[in-house]
Amino acid sequence: MIEDKNPQRTSISDLGEFGLIDHLTKNFSIKHKTTVKGIGDDAAVLDFKGKKTIVTTDLLVEGVHFDLSYMPLKHLGYKSVIVNLSDVYAMNAKATQITVSIAISNRFPLEALEELYAGIKLACDIYDVDLVGGDTTSSNKGLLITVTALGEANEEDIVYRNGAKPNDLLVVSGDLGGAYLGLQVLEREKQVFQVNPKNQPDLDQYTYIIERQLKPEARKDIPELLKKLEVKPTSMIDISDGLSSEIIHLCKQSNVGCNLHEDKIPLDPQVISTCEEFDISSSTVALSGGEDYELLFTISQDDYPKIKANPSLTVIGHMTDAKEGMHLITRANTKIAIQARGWNSFKGNQA
Repeated sequence: MIEDKNPQRTSISDLGEFGLIDHLTKNFSIKHKTTVKGIGDDAAVLDFKGKKTIVTTDLLVEGVHFDLSYMPLKHLGYKSVIVNLSDVYAMNAKATQITVSIAISNRFPLEALEELYAGIKLACDIYDVDLVGGDTTSSNKGLLITVTALGEANEEDIVYRNGAKPNDLLVVSGDLGGAYLGLQVLEREKQVFQVNPKNQPDLDQYTYIIERQLKPEARKDIPELLKKLEVKPTSMIDISDGLSSEIIHLCKQSNVGCNLHEDKIPLDPQVISTCEEFDISSSTVALSGGEDYELLFTISQDDYPKIKANPSLTVIGHMTDAKEGMHLITRANTKIAIQARGWNSFKGNQA
C-alpha cells in the first residue's frame, strides 16, 4: 500500500467543543444497566442500587507521562483508560464507567483525536465499561488527558490497603519490570533516530516489553479469579510506581512489616535478557520500574492451598510485625531495607 504523504487534517475549530464531543463519541454504546444517562446531558446519571461506588482518576501530561515521538495516539488512548481501571480492580471491584477529559493544542487535527478515541473505545469494549462523559478544552502545552473510572462492589467484597496482618502471604500477579525496560528501549531508539533519521530500529526481540510499556493491560481477571477460588485478599494495591513503593504503601497502611524474597520475584525471560544487555539488575528493575499494572495483595496463609497451583499468581514474601521493618531477602540470604525508588512524576525520573 502506498502511504499517503498528505493525510487529511481537519481543524478542530471547524467543529466546536460540542460538535467535537459528538463526533468523537458517536460510536460508543451503553453496556451497563447502571448507566441511566450517559453522554448528552449536563451530567451522567448512574444507579448502583445499594452497591458501593468506586471512583478513581488519573491525569496524563505530554512530556511527563508520555512521549508522542514513540507513543501512538491509539495506544495512548487505550493506556489512559487502563491505568484507571487497574485502580478499580485493586479495590476488588468491577469497573463500569469512565469519563474522559482532554486539553489539546492546535497542532492536533481531528484525525489525531479520532485515533486517540479509537484506543479509548477499544479499551471500553475489551473491559466492558461505558464512556459516560468528560470535557474538551484548548491547551498551549500539548496534550493532557484526564480519565475518571467508576466501579461497583458489594461492601463486603471491597479490599483496602490497610488490612494486611503479620504472617499474611504477599502475592503478585503476572511478572514485573517489563514496562520500565520497554521504556528504556524506546528511549534508546529515539536517541539513535535523532542522530540518524534514516535508521530503522529492529525491535522484534523486544516485542513483549515494548507492549508492556505502550499497551499495558489491567488485571480484570484477578478479582474474578480470586472470587472463583473463594479467596478474599486482606489488602491489595496495583503496581503503578514500582514494587518497592507499593509494598511500603501496604505496610504503612496496615501497620506491618514485610520480608520480600528476591528469588521469588517473577521475571519474564525477555526482561532478564534485556537487563543483561543494559547491564542493570533485574531485581532493581522489578523493584523500582513501575507501570506494570499488576496486582499486589496479601492473603491469609490458610488460603495458600487455593492459589498455589495458579500460574498467574506468585507468592513473593510474607508480612511481619511492624517493628521488624520492611526487608528484601537477597539471593545471598542477606537482609536489605526496602526503600521506595519508584516513579516520581514531580522529578520526572526514578525517585
